[in-house]
Amino acid sequence: MPFDAVVDPRIGANGPALLALEDGTVFHGVSFGAPVPGGGDLVANTGYSGYQEICTDPSYAGQVVLMTYPLIGNYGRIELDDQSTRPWLRGLIVSHATAAVLGPARQLVELLRSSGVPAIAGLDTRRLARRLRETGSQRVLITAPGELDEGSAVAAAQRLTRWEDEDFVAQVSAVEPYEIGPADGPVIALIDFGLKINICRQLVARGARVRVLPHTTSAATALAPDVRGLVFSPGPGDPARLDAPVRLAQATIDDGRPLLGICLGHQIVGRAAGAETRRLRFGHHGANHPVKDLDSGRVQVTAQNHEVEVVGETLPAESGFTVSQRNLNDGSVEGLRHAQKPIETVQYHPEGSPGPLDAVEVFDRFMARVSR
Repeated sequence: MPFDAVVDPRIGANGPALLALEDGTVFHGVSFGAPVPGGGDLVANTGYSGYQEICTDPSYAGQVVLMTYPLIGNYGRIELDDQSTRPWLRGLIVSHATAAVLGPARQLVELLRSSGVPAIAGLDTRRLARRLRETGSQRVLITAPGELDEGSAVAAAQRLTRWEDEDFVAQVSAVEPYEIGPADGPVIALIDFGLKINICRQLVARGARVRVLPHTTSAATALAPDVRGLVFSPGPGDPARLDAPVRLAQATIDDGRPLLGICLGHQIVGRAAGAETRRLRFGHHGANHPVKDLDSGRVQVTAQNHEVEVVGETLPAESGFTVSQRNLNDGSVEGLRHAQKPIETVQYHPEGSPGPLDAVEVFDRFMARVSR
């Protein structure tokens, strides 16, 4: 297959490359990102847009993202839509790499190349997505251009560190505190486990002064007297590794101030409440997941990006928490609420970057609790 049949000539291909799975499956394709090898856990995202936000979402740290929509690059990058300061994924897989704009600075590929992230096009992404659903999570490797030894590529994929064994939050969290938003707004402490900037924007748009704090923040700092409410952010990795954040969540629950947990933050609060968490077979990654609120019966379409779920049946009755929302695709837990305290958590991304804004009212409910 000619390279320019799967990689737009305005992007420019690097040469042939392989995608190797740890189970021995190998796909041949064309390298078009940074001309280096890269590997991690394979995840499939079903969104047809939002690839810029996906690439800059810290929750994808340690993962290689397969975009199931066949044409990626149909519109240009807008820097303000980046969700962090750099890409965190370890590789990108697409069927066809297109270039809707001529300016290199506005092309997704420039973001990948400047950050050392490999990408591969021209392979059968439908077959790869089906393979992932059949086997569950796997480690994969994108080879450097011209490295076409299949046995070596599979062996390299098998040597990659397991997702569960890495501390990704320490890699992506803020190092120092900082604040954004109106000086006279109610102070919201946002614990950064892998923050997406649109969460800050949603809070600031509702009048909050957002104090972003590193994941190592003490309870005394997070629960300072001027803090009116707390948000536990999304982030990458397994919450079972995060003992200190779970202790912070326990202190926050005991304190009783308004608390919102999002994605990883939801899982941390769930563990603090006494529930167990477990890894999903191949995770939820996309912008079309229906979620039902069990109190109101209302269904919303949500954006999701996570590998782990809170196990609802392990939530202690004496914790005061109940399962508030469920995923209509697989029944997994999508939210928790406390019966007496102003605490709510959601597994999905109400800030919708990328994805629908059906659930943005989560921030309205949180700020209403802060204002009481």
